Amino acid sequence: MRERFMRIKRFISRHLLLRNIVLAILISLLALVIIFGWLRIITRHGEAFSVPDLTGYSLDEAKQELESKHLRWELFDSVYSNDHARGTVVEQHPRPDFKVKKNRKIYLTLNAMNPERILMPNLVNLTIRQAQSRLESYGLKIGKITYEPDLGINVVLAQKYQGKPVEEGDTLIKGSFIELTLGRGLSDESIRVPKLIGLTLEEATLKAADSYLRLGAIIPDPDITKEFEPIASIWRQRPEYNKNIAIPFGSSIDVWLTLDSTKIQIEMNDTIDYAEPFDTLQ
Repeated sequence: MRERFMRIKRFISRHLLLRNIVLAILISLLALVIIFGWLRIITRHGEAFSVPDLTGYSLDEAKQELESKHLRWELFDSVYSNDHARGTVVEQHPRPDFKVKKNRKIYLTLNAMNPERILMPNLVNLTIRQAQSRLESYGLKIGKITYEPDLGINVVLAQKYQGKPVEEGDTLIKGSFIELTLGRGLSDESIRVPKLIGLTLEEATLKAADSYLRLGAIIPDPDITKEFEPIASIWRQRPEYNKNIAIPFGSSIDVWLTLDSTKIQIEMNDTIDYAEPFDTLQ
């Protein structure tokens, strides 16, 4: 074995070109080992950290938590929500438990200390649909609708906030409900009662307005608090949906709200859904 190795060594030493080739291969292999080792150190290959869940943390608490895990942070945005404590983290990117490397920056969204305020737009002389679109673009919502005799049917005559007139440019909290007074025409026409079962309050308000009607009393189930009313659905209405019942323009419809889908389904099954479109009755 030793003699064979010595013969190979003598052969290589006698052939200069072959010796240089072998030497170049050895140097290349050594260089690759050094390069990959260096990259492993720089990139910390295989070393990752789970992003902690910072929801509900104050900014100082989130900063301390991230720094303890060798992560950085940046305040990305602020929103206002009643579902979270003010000044606390409501959203983060990357999400909790996502694997990141050391010194990765985590972007935080905080719940603002004060609600966002916006300027009230002018809705007068707009149709109900135009008013809805404008309110949504400003972050506002349609509230109670009333009617007054006027040539402009379903056209906004006045806008109010909490029962008081609100002017264009007034400052309001984002998400506020704006009460509208609409024109109902000058005739004594009546209209068929629309079907509101299964709709939310916002949907029912608009559908009633399309028929020149408005919502009257709103009666929620005992377990529904004020904050859950917007997502509740109507399971009963008075007057009931019936093709033979007509009420005057501007009349109100009382509705009952629930979060129980079973009640809604039972009521819908018991209601005959007439295919005729709504029309006015003399």
